[in-house]
Amino acid sequence: MILFPPAKINLGLRVLHKREDGYHEIETCMIPIPFFDVLELLKSPDFTFRQTGLSIEGNTGSNLCVRAYELLKSKCGIPPVYMHLRKELPMGAGLGGGSSDAAYVLRGLNDLFELGLSLVELESLASVLGSDCPFFIRNEAQLARGRGELLSRLAIDLKGYYLKLVNPGIHVGTKEAYAGVVFNTQKEALSDVLSAPIEDWKEKLTNDFEVSVFRSHPVLQEIKRNLYAEGAVYAAMSGSGSTMFGIYAFQPKESFGASNYLEKVLAL
Repeated sequence: MILFPPAKINLGLRVLHKREDGYHEIETCMIPIPFFDVLELLKSPDFTFRQTGLSIEGNTGSNLCVRAYELLKSKCGIPPVYMHLRKELPMGAGLGGGSSDAAYVLRGLNDLFELGLSLVELESLASVLGSDCPFFIRNEAQLARGRGELLSRLAIDLKGYYLKLVNPGIHVGTKEAYAGVVFNTQKEALSDVLSAPIEDWKEKLTNDFEVSVFRSHPVLQEIKRNLYAEGAVYAAMSGSGSTMFGIYAFQPKESFGASNYLEKVLAL
């Protein structure tokens, strides 16, 4: 079985307050984008996890894919598998690659062993692994609240637009991003902002992490300015960074040219 876990971007990200459980209350819209890792799952006499492509920090046991397998094994008693993850999505980039991989392990194993778990059950399991993981179970535009696990469908149609991703190779840790964030007090509902024409998003659709992350990494603010200068109708940082993206009404060129930058242009 071959699966293609996608990346996501955030359209707006509000940090509302810190909760009693230590997490932050957020509100954001996440949409899947056509930029993928590759995941292979096969029945096997012994459990094996192989990872190629971009290197992942940490030991195998801490990898979200392995944790997803162990979680489902503990719940459903599934037998061993061979798992191969080809990593194409950069880590610490705000694209949700690790969360997507873990969610697709749950989805794939559910199909491989015909477990019959519903989407709601898979989302519940995914929430144990991480705040962004449940989003990738349905893989559609969704409004996320709470710590990111409270999801509702949102009608967002960006067909006909192009997306440019620019990542300068900076790793922005979640702790670093939250350290300087100012809580959002905007009154207009995020869903109302997103229902306005995309040309109106620039002034109202904000990512609350940008102020603090731009202060530490001014190159990201420079990339955002360049995306707008190039003709993007909307540009922002995805998640807690460090990937910047621009949405265009025309197909832009790859124009940054730095050897350490990841740059992709995708049709939405």
